[in-house]
Amino acid sequence: MAYNCVVLIKQVPDTKRITGKAMNDDGTVNRSALPAIFNPEDLNALELALQIKDKFGGKITVITMGLPAAGAILRDSLFRGADEAILLTDAKCAASDTLATSYILSCAVKKIDYDIVLCGRQAIDGDTAQVGPQLAEKLGVPQITYVEELIELNDKTITARRNIGAGWQQVKAKLPVLLTVTADANEPRVAAAKKMMKYKNARTPIEVEQKIKLENAEAAEADIKKLAEHKCSELEKKGLLIKQWNLDFVGADLTWCGRNGSPTKVHRIQSVVLASKETKSIEPNDRGISDMIHELIEDKIIA
Repeated sequence: MAYNCVVLIKQVPDTKRITGKAMNDDGTVNRSALPAIFNPEDLNALELALQIKDKFGGKITVITMGLPAAGAILRDSLFRGADEAILLTDAKCAASDTLATSYILSCAVKKIDYDIVLCGRQAIDGDTAQVGPQLAEKLGVPQITYVEELIELNDKTITARRNIGAGWQQVKAKLPVLLTVTADANEPRVAAAKKMMKYKNARTPIEVEQKIKLENAEAAEADIKKLAEHKCSELEKKGLLIKQWNLDFVGADLTWCGRNGSPTKVHRIQSVVLASKETKSIEPNDRGISDMIHELIEDKIIA
Protein backbone atom coordinates (compact mmCIF):
# COMPACT_ATOMS: atom_id res chain seq x y z
CA MET A 1 0.00 0.00 0.00
CA ALA A 2 1.34 3.42 -0.97
CA TYR A 3 1.24 6.36 1.45
CA ASN A 4 1.00 10.05 0.64
CA CYS A 5 3.09 12.22 2.94
CA VAL A 6 2.95 15.95 3.59
CA VAL A 7 6.11 17.43 5.10
CA LEU A 8 6.02 20.87 6.69
CA ILE A 9 9.34 22.68 6.51
CA LYS A 10 10.67 26.07 7.54
CA GLN A 11 13.48 28.40 6.51
CA VAL A 12 15.19 29.71 9.64
CA PRO A 13 18.14 31.97 10.49
CA ASP A 14 21.34 30.06 11.26
CA THR A 15 21.37 30.61 15.02
CA LYS A 16 24.84 29.07 15.33
CA ARG A 17 26.21 32.25 13.77
CA ILE A 18 24.62 34.75 16.12
CA THR A 19 27.03 37.52 17.14
CA GLY A 20 26.58 41.06 18.43
CA LYS A 21 26.00 42.27 14.88
CA ALA A 22 23.17 39.78 14.48
CA MET A 23 21.17 41.29 17.35
CA ASN A 24 18.93 44.33 17.29
CA ASP A 25 19.03 46.97 20.04
CA ASP A 26 15.88 45.50 21.58
CA GLY A 27 17.54 42.10 21.94
CA THR A 28 15.71 40.42 19.05
CA VAL A 29 17.45 38.60 16.22
CA ASN A 30 18.36 40.64 13.16
CA ARG A 31 17.37 37.97 10.64
CA SER A 32 18.78 39.89 7.69
CA ALA A 33 22.25 39.66 9.26
CA LEU A 34 22.16 35.85 9.40
CA PRO A 35 22.24 33.28 6.60
CA ALA A 36 18.97 31.41 6.11
CA ILE A 37 19.02 27.61 6.31
CA PHE A 38 16.72 24.59 6.17
CA ASN A 39 15.47 23.96 9.71
CA PRO A 40 17.57 20.93 10.77
CA GLU A 41 14.87 18.65 12.19
CA ASP A 42 12.60 19.38 9.22
CA LEU A 43 15.29 17.63 7.17
CA ASN A 44 14.86 14.60 9.43
CA ALA A 45 11.11 14.73 8.84
CA LEU A 46 11.68 14.89 5.08
CA GLU A 47 14.12 11.98 5.25
CA LEU A 48 11.58 9.83 7.11
CA ALA A 49 8.99 10.63 4.43
CA LEU A 50 11.50 9.67 1.75
CA GLN A 51 12.18 6.36 3.50
CA ILE A 52 8.43 5.65 3.58
CA LYS A 53 8.19 6.46 -0.11
CA ASP A 54 11.21 4.28 -0.93
CA LYS A 55 9.65 1.29 0.83
CA PHE A 56 5.94 1.68 0.12
CA GLY A 57 5.59 4.19 -2.71
CA GLY A 58 3.33 7.23 -2.68
CA LYS A 59 3.79 10.97 -3.07
CA ILE A 60 5.65 13.53 -0.97
CA THR A 61 4.41 17.12 -0.85
CA VAL A 62 6.43 19.72 1.03
CA ILE A 63 4.88 22.97 2.27
CA THR A 64 6.56 26.02 3.75
CA MET A 65 4.92 29.16 5.07
CA GLY A 66 7.21 32.12 4.67
CA LEU A 67 8.70 34.86 2.55
CA PRO A 68 9.58 34.43 -1.15
CA ALA A 69 13.17 33.55 -0.20
CA ALA A 70 11.85 30.30 1.29
CA GLY A 71 11.71 28.99 -2.27
CA ALA A 72 15.32 27.94 -1.71
CA ILE A 73 14.41 25.18 0.76
CA LEU A 74 11.57 24.04 -1.49
CA ARG A 75 14.10 23.48 -4.28
CA ASP A 76 16.35 21.70 -1.79
CA SER A 77 13.44 19.38 -0.97
CA LEU A 78 12.94 18.61 -4.65
CA PHE A 79 16.68 17.91 -4.97
CA ARG A 80 16.39 15.34 -2.17
CA GLY A 81 13.38 13.52 -3.60
CA ALA A 82 10.12 15.38 -2.83
CA ASP A 83 7.53 15.20 -5.61
CA GLU A 84 5.77 18.52 -5.14
CA ALA A 85 6.55 21.79 -3.37
CA ILE A 86 4.22 24.56 -2.22
CA LEU A 87 5.05 28.06 -0.99
CA LEU A 88 2.37 29.50 1.29
CA THR A 89 3.08 33.22 1.36
CA ASP A 90 0.88 36.18 2.22
CA ALA A 91 1.53 39.51 3.91
CA LYS A 92 -1.47 38.77 6.14
CA CYS A 93 0.54 35.90 7.72
CA ALA A 94 2.96 38.39 9.30
CA ALA A 95 3.38 38.23 13.10
CA SER A 96 1.67 34.84 13.37
CA ASP A 97 2.50 32.98 16.58
CA THR A 98 2.35 29.17 16.81
CA LEU A 99 -1.44 29.14 17.17
CA ALA A 100 -2.01 31.24 14.05
CA THR A 101 0.72 29.38 12.14
CA SER A 102 -0.78 25.98 12.91
CA TYR A 103 -4.22 27.22 11.82
CA ILE A 104 -2.91 28.54 8.50
CA LEU A 105 -0.96 25.35 7.85
CA SER A 106 -4.02 23.24 8.67
CA CYS A 107 -5.99 25.09 5.99
CA ALA A 108 -3.27 24.25 3.47
CA VAL A 109 -2.88 20.59 4.49
CA LYS A 110 -6.64 20.03 4.23
CA LYS A 111 -6.41 20.79 0.50
CA ILE A 112 -4.10 17.79 -0.01
CA ASP A 113 -4.80 14.05 -0.03
CA TYR A 114 -2.55 12.71 2.73
CA ASP A 115 -1.99 9.71 4.97
CA ILE A 116 0.89 11.02 7.09
CA VAL A 117 1.89 14.58 8.01
CA LEU A 118 5.48 15.02 9.18
CA CYS A 119 7.13 17.97 10.92
CA GLY A 120 10.45 18.53 12.59
CA ARG A 121 10.21 18.37 16.39
CA GLN A 122 10.82 22.12 16.59
CA ALA A 123 12.37 25.05 14.74
CA ILE A 124 15.69 26.43 15.95
CA ASP A 125 14.46 30.04 15.81
CA GLY A 126 11.63 29.45 18.28
CA ASP A 127 12.23 26.12 20.07
CA THR A 128 8.57 25.88 21.10
CA ALA A 129 7.74 22.44 19.60
CA GLN A 130 4.11 23.64 19.53
CA VAL A 131 3.17 23.89 15.85
CA GLY A 132 3.12 20.13 15.17
CA PRO A 133 0.81 19.20 18.06
CA GLN A 134 -1.44 22.22 17.44
CA LEU A 135 -1.67 21.29 13.77
CA ALA A 136 -2.70 17.71 14.63
CA GLU A 137 -5.50 19.05 16.82
CA LYS A 138 -6.77 21.34 14.05
CA LEU A 139 -6.63 18.52 11.52
CA GLY A 140 -8.44 16.21 13.93
CA VAL A 141 -5.84 13.44 13.60
CA PRO A 142 -3.80 11.50 16.20
CA GLN A 143 -0.21 12.56 16.79
CA ILE A 144 3.03 10.85 17.75
CA THR A 145 5.62 13.39 18.87
CA TYR A 146 9.39 13.08 19.39
CA VAL A 147 9.60 10.19 16.92
CA GLU A 148 13.01 8.49 16.80
CA GLU A 149 12.12 5.38 14.82
CA LEU A 150 9.37 4.14 12.54
CA ILE A 151 8.83 0.54 13.65
CA GLU A 152 5.94 -0.58 11.45
CA LEU A 153 3.60 0.80 8.83
CA ASN A 154 0.88 -1.68 8.02
CA ASP A 155 -2.25 -0.89 6.05
CA LYS A 156 -3.98 1.84 8.09
CA THR A 157 -1.88 1.70 11.26
CA ILE A 158 1.56 3.01 12.20
CA THR A 159 3.86 2.08 15.10
CA ALA A 160 6.69 4.37 16.14
CA ARG A 161 9.15 4.78 18.99
CA ARG A 162 9.14 8.18 20.68
CA ASN A 163 11.63 9.68 23.11
CA ILE A 164 10.12 10.73 26.44
CA GLY A 165 13.31 12.05 27.99
CA ALA A 166 13.99 9.37 30.61
CA GLY A 167 13.08 6.53 28.25
CA TRP A 168 11.05 5.57 25.20
CA GLN A 169 7.49 4.70 24.32
CA GLN A 170 6.27 2.49 21.51
CA VAL A 171 3.06 4.03 20.19
CA LYS A 172 0.55 2.65 17.70
CA ALA A 173 -1.93 4.92 15.92
CA LYS A 174 -4.41 4.84 13.08
CA LEU A 175 -3.89 6.78 9.86
CA PRO A 176 -4.11 9.60 9.01
CA VAL A 177 -1.56 10.66 11.61
CA LEU A 178 0.89 13.47 12.35
CA LEU A 179 4.48 12.79 13.39
CA THR A 180 7.05 15.20 14.79
CA VAL A 181 10.55 13.91 14.15
CA THR A 182 13.77 14.37 16.14
CA ALA A 183 17.35 14.68 14.95
CA ASP A 184 18.07 11.15 16.22
CA ALA A 185 15.58 9.56 13.83
CA ASN A 186 17.91 9.37 10.81
CA GLU A 187 20.70 10.93 8.81
CA PRO A 188 19.19 13.12 6.05
CA ARG A 189 20.32 12.17 2.58
CA VAL A 190 22.17 14.65 0.40
CA ALA A 191 20.72 16.19 -2.73
CA ALA A 192 20.80 13.92 -5.79
CA ALA A 193 22.83 15.28 -8.70
CA LYS A 194 20.22 14.25 -11.29
CA LYS A 195 17.43 15.95 -9.37
CA MET A 196 19.54 19.08 -8.92
CA MET A 197 19.99 19.26 -12.68
CA LYS A 198 16.26 18.67 -13.18
CA TYR A 199 14.97 21.21 -10.66
CA LYS A 200 17.72 23.84 -10.49
CA ASN A 201 15.55 26.28 -12.46
CA ALA A 202 12.33 25.57 -10.53
CA ARG A 203 10.83 28.82 -9.27
CA THR A 204 7.76 30.18 -7.51
CA PRO A 205 5.65 32.79 -9.33
CA ILE A 206 6.79 35.50 -6.93
CA GLU A 207 10.46 34.64 -7.56
CA VAL A 208 9.83 34.88 -11.31
CA GLU A 209 8.19 38.29 -10.91
CA GLN A 210 10.97 39.61 -8.67
CA LYS A 211 13.63 38.59 -11.17
CA ILE A 212 11.78 40.22 -14.08
CA LYS A 213 11.38 43.44 -12.07
CA LEU A 214 15.10 43.45 -11.36
CA GLU A 215 15.97 42.93 -15.02
CA ASN A 216 13.39 45.45 -16.27
CA ALA A 217 13.56 48.25 -13.72
CA GLU A 218 11.94 50.80 -16.04
CA ALA A 219 9.13 48.58 -17.27
CA ALA A 220 5.50 49.27 -16.40
CA GLU A 221 3.73 47.00 -13.90
CA ALA A 222 1.40 45.68 -16.59
CA ASP A 223 4.35 44.68 -18.79
CA ILE A 224 6.12 43.01 -15.86
CA LYS A 225 2.98 41.05 -15.05
CA LYS A 226 2.63 39.93 -18.66
CA LEU A 227 6.26 38.82 -18.83
CA ALA A 228 5.91 36.98 -15.52
CA GLU A 229 2.79 35.15 -16.66
CA HIS A 230 4.57 34.05 -19.85
CA LYS A 231 7.61 32.82 -17.91
CA CYS A 232 5.44 30.97 -15.40
CA SER A 233 3.57 29.30 -18.24
CA GLU A 234 6.87 28.08 -19.69
CA LEU A 235 8.01 26.74 -16.32
CA GLU A 236 4.69 24.99 -15.76
CA LYS A 237 4.98 23.16 -19.08
CA LYS A 238 8.40 21.90 -17.99
CA GLY A 239 7.17 20.89 -14.53
CA LEU A 240 9.34 23.56 -12.91
CA LEU A 241 6.74 25.96 -11.53
CA ILE A 242 6.59 25.68 -7.74
CA LYS A 243 3.04 26.15 -6.51
CA GLN A 244 2.29 29.34 -4.60
CA TRP A 245 -0.73 29.67 -2.33
CA ASN A 246 -2.11 32.56 -0.31
CA LEU A 247 -4.66 32.77 2.51
CA ASP A 248 -7.56 33.31 0.13
CA PHE A 249 -6.66 30.18 -1.82
CA VAL A 250 -6.55 27.96 1.28
CA GLY A 251 -9.77 29.48 2.59
CA ALA A 252 -8.32 30.79 5.85
CA ASP A 253 -10.42 32.96 8.17
CA LEU A 254 -8.34 36.12 8.69
CA THR A 255 -9.61 36.36 12.26
CA TRP A 256 -7.27 33.48 13.11
CA CYS A 257 -4.26 34.67 11.09
CA GLY A 258 -1.37 37.04 11.63
CA ARG A 259 -1.28 39.40 14.60
CA ASN A 260 -5.06 39.29 15.08
CA GLY A 261 -5.03 35.54 15.48
CA SER A 262 -1.97 35.44 17.74
CA PRO A 263 -2.68 35.59 21.49
CA THR A 264 1.04 35.41 22.30
CA LYS A 265 2.45 38.82 23.25
CA VAL A 266 6.02 39.77 24.17
CA HIS A 267 5.94 41.03 27.77
CA ARG A 268 9.58 41.92 28.19
CA ILE A 269 12.93 41.41 26.46
CA GLN A 270 15.95 41.15 28.70
CA SER A 271 19.57 41.03 27.58
CA VAL A 272 21.67 38.64 29.65
CA VAL A 273 25.40 39.21 29.75
CA LEU A 274 27.47 36.35 31.11
CA ALA A 275 30.61 37.55 32.86
CA SER A 276 33.32 35.50 34.48
CA LYS A 277 33.78 36.21 38.21
CA GLU A 278 37.47 35.42 38.08
CA THR A 279 40.04 34.78 35.42
CA LYS A 280 43.53 33.40 35.74
CA SER A 281 46.31 33.26 33.19
CA ILE A 282 48.24 30.02 32.80
CA GLU A 283 51.77 30.09 31.51
CA PRO A 284 52.01 27.96 28.32
CA ASN A 285 54.75 25.67 29.68
CA ASP A 286 55.07 22.44 31.66
CA ARG A 287 55.20 24.23 35.04
CA GLY A 288 52.09 26.29 34.31
CA ILE A 289 50.10 23.25 33.18
CA SER A 290 51.26 21.22 36.21
CA ASP A 291 50.22 23.97 38.62
CA MET A 292 46.80 24.22 36.92
CA ILE A 293 46.19 20.47 37.24
CA HIS A 294 47.14 20.45 40.93
CA GLU A 295 44.80 23.38 41.59
CA LEU A 296 41.92 21.64 39.82
CA ILE A 297 42.51 18.52 41.93
CA GLU A 298 42.57 20.58 45.13
CA ASP A 299 39.28 22.22 44.15
CA LYS A 300 37.86 18.72 43.44
CA ILE A 301 37.04 19.75 39.87
CA ILE A 302 38.97 16.74 38.61
CA ALA A 303 40.00 13.58 40.46
